[in-house]
Amino acid sequence: MKFMLITDTFPPLVNGVSRTLHILATGLAKAGHTVEVITTVAGGCTHERVTVTQVPSMPLPGYPGLRLGYGSRRFFERRMRDLQPDGVYVAVESLMGVNAINAARRLGLRIVSGFHTNFHSYSKDYRVPMLKGIAARYLSWFHNRAARTLTPSTTTADELQQLGVTRVGVMGRGVDAELFHPSKRDREVRKSVGADDGTPVALYAGRMAAEKNLELAIAAFHRIQRRHPGARCVFAGGGPRVGELRARNPEFHFAGACDDDLLSRHYASADVFVFPSLSETYGNVIAEAMASGLVTVAFDYAAGQKLIRHGETGFLARFGDEEAFLAQVDAALAHWQDAEMRSAARRAVEPLAWSDIVTQFERELVGPPVSTSVPKSTTLLPAHA
Repeated sequence: MKFMLITDTFPPLVNGVSRTLHILATGLAKAGHTVEVITTVAGGCTHERVTVTQVPSMPLPGYPGLRLGYGSRRFFERRMRDLQPDGVYVAVESLMGVNAINAARRLGLRIVSGFHTNFHSYSKDYRVPMLKGIAARYLSWFHNRAARTLTPSTTTADELQQLGVTRVGVMGRGVDAELFHPSKRDREVRKSVGADDGTPVALYAGRMAAEKNLELAIAAFHRIQRRHPGARCVFAGGGPRVGELRARNPEFHFAGACDDDLLSRHYASADVFVFPSLSETYGNVIAEAMASGLVTVAFDYAAGQKLIRHGETGFLARFGDEEAFLAQVDAALAHWQDAEMRSAARRAVEPLAWSDIVTQFERELVGPPVSTSVPKSTTLLPAHA
């Protein structure tokens, strides 16, 4: 079969969405399918069955690490006529995504949309709160033009329902438990951040951007250093706030954007993982940290809610309660050498195979024809319905 994936972000861009889409595209290719990815960057995939087509783009205002693609309806119609895809996945809600959906509808192709990023919730972080309601209405209109909308957690599925999005399905995420593994612990990486064997290392991994609630991560790191003088605290990831935060916090180590190998070594070389984001659709980094054997602290939603058993495989705080989050950071620090908890975290995510997610994704893309008219009521469907 043949599939087309449309996205603004794809490797070599480094973020959770690009990594997810790369895994899905190559997974379909390994299953024998032909895949065309239409995106804003060149290259990014070497599998012979995956073609990456680059479209013109511009940097996202205020966030130069992400790009907005340009692709007209006529362009997408031409590409779709050439490929004759059995299913189209639109993972971007910009004008490029609108044009891709319009083209697929004109050609009678099955369209599945993906909700990967809570952009509508970023209005407060970027000081444009008046846009939140407009963005919510736009999201409802956009996703209701597809046969299905896939989102990675029940948390975001419920949110989409509340926005009026219909035909929502939950498709989780896997983790590469071979790449992210405690055996990647690297004394040289620990030495590079100033840690020896008796020093706890706390890590944040993810985009360095306003929507990630990084001020709470900084507060958590300061708390760790007060309670354990000499503890080392590391930020791994690129983004628009790296320079500013590095200048304000020279006592922390900023590793910058990391490729998969270096990222896996930073995970395994740490002891405590601190993830204070309140805007995730899922949070792949939580699974990666747990697979690496870290004691993780997160808020009780999305991947944290799904993967962490409080007090057994990590620690959870009530959503949005910053004091509770900091209290759980204290608890995690007390367990930084707890071999049983770290092993339990690893065991909890080992069954999350990406191969199962790819199979589920394939079923979605070739699912039975579904009317693209908007039903009168909203129903949360299982992802394989």
